Amino acid sequence: MPVNKEGYLEGQLLLAMPNIGDPRFERTAIYMCSHSSEGAMGLVINREIENINFGQLLEQLTIETEGPITDIPIHAGGPVETGRGFVLHSADYVQDTTLIVSETIALTATVDILRAIAEDRGPRNHLLALGYAGWAAGQLEMEIQANGWLSVRADEEIVFNTELEDKWPRAMAMLGVDLSMLSSEAGHA
Repeated sequence: MPVNKEGYLEGQLLLAMPNIGDPRFERTAIYMCSHSSEGAMGLVINREIENINFGQLLEQLTIETEGPITDIPIHAGGPVETGRGFVLHSADYVQDTTLIVSETIALTATVDILRAIAEDRGPRNHLLALGYAGWAAGQLEMEIQANGWLSVRADEEIVFNTELEDKWPRAMAMLGVDLSMLSSEAGHA
């Protein structure tokens, strides 16, 4: 299982196994923004929220911009704090509050980045999400040991430029996993 030099999954994709046992995470790909002995946090990158668009989000946050608004999908980043927004993005855009996760991917959670994206002066690649997936200290490690998750090196193409329904299978394929051979029942092939 790929890990960073400290043995944590920060900057990796976390992939739900078919036997995850939690419908909120079935067939999810999660970009891991932070992972330490204190816990973990990531954003689901393959689920979209359909009842709000970018223009409506800007309006709700009373963010005024210049020019027309391009419709950008809003992702369901996870079940924790679903009213809180995050922007996972290419590291070509950095603010003082930006968390640099890897050489190519960063995380920012300010209204300034939303305005920059709306005005086409934001990061080259971006993924907007409401909510996040979070784990307490040791919880993710226990779920991994129970065969709930696999991890793989995060590929910027999968994170930002792949259709939602293709992200999980493409990331699984990076591990050499043949999805037709996976069973959701333990002990059965």
